[in-house]
Amino acid sequence: MNPDAPQMPAVPAYTDLPVDARVDAYLERIGAARPARADAAALRELQLRHLTAVPFENLSVHYGEDIVLEEDALLDKVVGARRGGFCYELNGAFAFLLRALGFRVTLLQARVFGEGGQLGIPYDHMALRVETEDDTGPWLADVGFGDHAQRPLALDDRTEQQDPGGVFRFREAPQGDVDLLRDGSREFRLDLRPRALAEFRVGAWYHRTSPDSHFLRSVVCSRLTDEGRVTLSGRKLVTTVRGVRHETPLATDAEVLAAYRDHFGLLLERLPEVRSALHVRNE
Repeated sequence: MNPDAPQMPAVPAYTDLPVDARVDAYLERIGAARPARADAAALRELQLRHLTAVPFENLSVHYGEDIVLEEDALLDKVVGARRGGFCYELNGAFAFLLRALGFRVTLLQARVFGEGGQLGIPYDHMALRVETEDDTGPWLADVGFGDHAQRPLALDDRTEQQDPGGVFRFREAPQGDVDLLRDGSREFRLDLRPRALAEFRVGAWYHRTSPDSHFLRSVVCSRLTDEGRVTLSGRKLVTTVRGVRHETPLATDAEVLAAYRDHFGLLLERLPEVRSALHVRNE
């Protein structure tokens, strides 16, 4: 643990609660009611609620906080401390909620396409294969890819799927993988074999330490809104409302801290500072 990491307000350990109370607290965190049935409609509602309530953010990387890929640690962070996280944390926590509500969930690893179509590392991204009680799907659920599909995608469907986030399509790829395309551009290559949470530690370590990791280049916090999206990148607040983008520079630390509080519900004592891979290696 980095002694310079900010001291968040003390909160009771979320994982000390009984399972039913943990589920209720998670549902309260995302503003969702407990579904009567673990069906496709419930999955769609839970994913949307999660995307609008819990931000995609990489603050832990720049605070020097550990990224602990264990279920209790993820739940204590996302629900207990009301933080966000990146894909491993958000989808890892979401998998717990879905399983507790009766969905069948499998963790899947994916490699993200970068500039020029180059594939990222194995375990670059985590997504969820979800089966429902109404025997629809299987579905690809994902609350950890930032600006992405707002609804679960039918994993076995190879036709175009309309979503508020764009037009998505799965396409067969080598070795039994599938590529996910958005508006004709490849997003990531999905490996359909089941994975365990611990297997993603190598990806999390890479994104915290590698000079090639985009997570070390800037501090970002972003979430879906009812009318578009809100993103805080460094000292720039970007809001998109019905397709119209607005940028607001924030001059002081107090303004940035207020933006974290007002737009993302994050109560921070100090701002994270961009930490390069060199700083990480020297710790």
